[in-house]
Formats: sequence, structure tokens, C-alpha cells
Amino acid sequence: MGGVSTADRAERVPKQDRSRATRQRLLEAAVACLAEHGWAGSTVTVVAERAGVSRGAAQHHFPTREDLFTAAVEYVAEERSSALRALFPEGAAASDRRAVVGALVGLYTGPVFRAALHLWVAASNEEQLRPRVTELELRVGRESHRIAVELLDADESRPGIRETVQGLLDMARGLGLANLLTDDTARRERVVAQWAALLDEALDRDAPAPPSGAPAVTD
Repeated sequence: MGGVSTADRAERVPKQDRSRATRQRLLEAAVACLAEHGWAGSTVTVVAERAGVSRGAAQHHFPTREDLFTAAVEYVAEERSSALRALFPEGAAASDRRAVVGALVGLYTGPVFRAALHLWVAASNEEQLRPRVTELELRVGRESHRIAVELLDADESRPGIRETVQGLLDMARGLGLANLLTDDTARRERVVAQWAALLDEALDRDAPAPPSGAPAVTD
């Protein structure tokens, strides 16, 4: 009976590994190019050169420019989300909320956020790119919210808590935008401390008592 020889298997595994490594280099190079040069200056050729691969190899993995850059931003966003979870593997106690808020704000500063911003701007003018970026941002936004809820141990069944968590993420995005033009570290640290205090108050506050005369809720 025919089959795959040991030699064939030995050759296939390194080839698969090389393919994964090439894809990862392309994704990381795409994010770096987008953050540094914007959409107009980030072509497949530029990314391929930075990744150290041929343009043909780049197009083998990502047939279009839109495929490459949306995949790149999604890949690195997922990597950062995983890294954020790893910082607090068992969640965070109330005393660690400042660290959690600081880590969440960190998601919106640096090259990944800068690359995503360039992608948003490009999508506002590129009809072909817009639906991809819109769908990507919805996924990333939902995941960021889910992580925030878990790490803050927020009970979203209570009125206003979901909006409070979303407000934190919206604030973090705003701080990320401010940081694009100037080093906003000092102000950002003060805002993080204030938001942590507000979250302590909102999340640890006892649930409101039922209105007078309302029937008691029992198990």
C-alpha cells in the first residue's frame, strides 16, 4: 500500500514551520509599516522587503493588500489580548484595578493602535477595505470588552455597569489618540488613577435596595 514515507514527513514539517514563520513575519512587518508610514506608504512590496521575503511569497499568503493589513492588525490585537490575560491569569482583585486599568489603556497606545488608526482612516476612503475593517473592529471591540469585564470582575447584570466598562474602553481609546501627537504619560497616569478609583466605587458599591413596597426577591 502506498503512503507517506518518513522522509516525506520529515520534509513536510519544516516546510509547514517555514510557512508559519513567513506568515508571522509578514503580519508583524505589515503592522510596523502601517504604524510608521501609514496606508499610502505601506505597499505589499514594502512589507515583503521588511519581512525579508519575496513579493510572490507575500501574495501567496495574502492575495490582496487588504487581506494582508486586516489580518495583520487582527493578529497583533489577538496577541496583545493574550498577553493582557497572561498578566492576570486568575483575574484581578479589587486592589489591582489600577493595574488592570493601566494595562487596558496600554492596548490603545503604541504601534498596534497606531496601525489600526491608519487602517480606519484608509477604510473611510476605500470602499473595498471598509467592510473588512468595520467587521474587524467589531470583533476586537467585543473581545476587549469581554476581557475588561473578566479582569475587573464586573457584574454587568447591575444597572450602569456595562456602560461604565465601555466608558473605560472609550476613555482608553481617547488617551491613545492623544498619545499619537505628544508623550502623554504623566496625564495618562493621573487619569488611570482616577478611573481606577471610580471603578472601585462603582463596582464595589452594594446593589441598590428594591423600591419601598416592592416585593422581596428570594431564591
